[in-house]
Amino acid sequence: MIVNVSEGIDQLIQTVRADQSEDGSWRYPLESGTFTDAYMIILLRTLERDDEALIRGLTNRLIKKQEPNGAWKLFADDNTGNVTNTVEAYYALLYSGYYREDDERMKRARQFIMKSGGIQKTAFLTKIVLTLTGQYKWPSFFPFPIELILVPDFFPINLYSMSVYGRAHVVPLILAADQKLQVKTAQSPDLSDLFASRGEEDWPEANEWERMHASIVQRVKRLIRTPQELHLLARSRAKLYMTNGIEEDGTLFSYFTSTMFMIFGLLALGHPKDDPIIEDALEGLYGFQTTIDGHPHFQFTTATVWNTALLSYALQEAGVRTDDRMIERANDYLLDRQQEGYGDWAMHNKKVLPGGWGFSDVNTFQPDVDDTTAALRALARNAKENQDIFESWNRGVRWTISMQNHDHGWSAFEKNTDSWLLAMLPIPESRGILTDPSTPDLTGRTMELLGNYTDVKGGDMILRKAVKWLEREQEKDGSFKGQWGVNYLYGTWAALTGMQASGVGREDKTAKKAIGWLKEKQNGDGGFGESCLSDRYKRYTPLDSSHLTQTAWVLDALVAMYDTPNKTMYDALHYVLDRLGDGQWPRSYPAGKGLADRIYFHYHSYEYIYPLLALAHYRKKYGDSPPAL
Repeated sequence: MIVNVSEGIDQLIQTVRADQSEDGSWRYPLESGTFTDAYMIILLRTLERDDEALIRGLTNRLIKKQEPNGAWKLFADDNTGNVTNTVEAYYALLYSGYYREDDERMKRARQFIMKSGGIQKTAFLTKIVLTLTGQYKWPSFFPFPIELILVPDFFPINLYSMSVYGRAHVVPLILAADQKLQVKTAQSPDLSDLFASRGEEDWPEANEWERMHASIVQRVKRLIRTPQELHLLARSRAKLYMTNGIEEDGTLFSYFTSTMFMIFGLLALGHPKDDPIIEDALEGLYGFQTTIDGHPHFQFTTATVWNTALLSYALQEAGVRTDDRMIERANDYLLDRQQEGYGDWAMHNKKVLPGGWGFSDVNTFQPDVDDTTAALRALARNAKENQDIFESWNRGVRWTISMQNHDHGWSAFEKNTDSWLLAMLPIPESRGILTDPSTPDLTGRTMELLGNYTDVKGGDMILRKAVKWLEREQEKDGSFKGQWGVNYLYGTWAALTGMQASGVGREDKTAKKAIGWLKEKQNGDGGFGESCLSDRYKRYTPLDSSHLTQTAWVLDALVAMYDTPNKTMYDALHYVLDRLGDGQWPRSYPAGKGLADRIYFHYHSYEYIYPLLALAHYRKKYGDSPPAL
């Protein structure tokens, strides 16, 4: 039993100290559900790589995740199951060769798929994987023709009007779609019996895609080239974009799915399956492998920079000195990962020097605002003591400020890439995949950094405009939506801490409404818990139990806003201390998000980072011992 705040802090410090890697980083897993494991099996079989020990291990993990009704879920309370995840797992298990259609588990999976509407009901990117591997037909017109790569940047829809995440996936796919690439092998299963019906409804957006495809082609035809010359030039440019985006580990922009699609794009260009560039890409994906509960698991990417920056900062907030060897090693690692080259972000932000940080361990030209502000917090104390570190830190601050969008919020990767045209395209999940809008969580955390750690203060126009942007984004009930975490609790925590750092007090109308909303969501045990279903239903949806990470977010937000603690905070504090003592909470439930209602992350680091941060801020402001309940 943990009796006071300091005891909880000391326990967390001891744990993370023991878990630090030799290079100073923390390499806690980024657990990514089941889809990456299914895709890895499909990819290995497609490339005819007989890594049987790995494939067997991945199938064992997938089977362990199957529900009694035959389904696979996106998260624990995902109703009766998820048809997309079930099709992916079913396909991978059959392709592995270790399971057959007449196995009882596979029969139950197929029954669930058919009851859910069949293979046609899967998500857009899953349909793409099925199409690339010969299980689904290509639409007559893919939404983006390969000529998109040649559209000038002054056209409303062009390659660089998309987010970098969108580009990283679209470019390989337009190469594959251009050739109607489908790669089957002797081991490919036949999924045709998973179609509830055949016909044009397979791609319900097909008619809109034809019009969109034709519009882009017509624009490109205005260029002074023959159609054949334009086509060849587009293929060459697409390949160049891909190869320029390959990281040192062989992956494309350090994402699992973009790297997988790049492999298919290269096959469409005529590269053999054993081409060195494909071998390097596959080796890079192997670098995403981790172990969860004794089984291999492929992360969507690694979260090493993110973990290390957040932990270094939280530890320092908890009183660990900068000359502690743990902090020295962590911050040396971070300084080594600061980016010095220009990436796609510079297309919309040409007048600032590089200085940001990326998310993963191998990420050298795709910085993001969130990781940059996290690294800057971790380095802030060192920057006051060391001129060289200050110069690196200051470059990061200047880069962060320069990334403020025209609407005065901040987005993740690029500036001003929230095209309403792209968001309205007849492509499922288009806004999440193709655009990079300002979000309350990114904006709030950036405001918190600038207000608390730089010479940009609350009265500065940068922050005043950001506060106004947040006010406009507040939901009617007082909450704020989170883009990269689950969900309204996450966004409201980030917004409140950002507003407080910008000079907004708790009596401010916006802050008061947000605080009131948080208090209403407290559970009887003192904790807070929100379901990933909030994304699906587009409203706050409670989890069936409290969640340690989410409770820590709320506690931290309230500590930021109140000069003295109140009962809501006491109850939340007791919940945090009790759970640190007994570990009884849904530890594997995801608190991180990549794509709403499609990709969620269980950060294994969060159960240390956010309780440590909330407890550190509580002790710093109010002292050590909570009152007895």
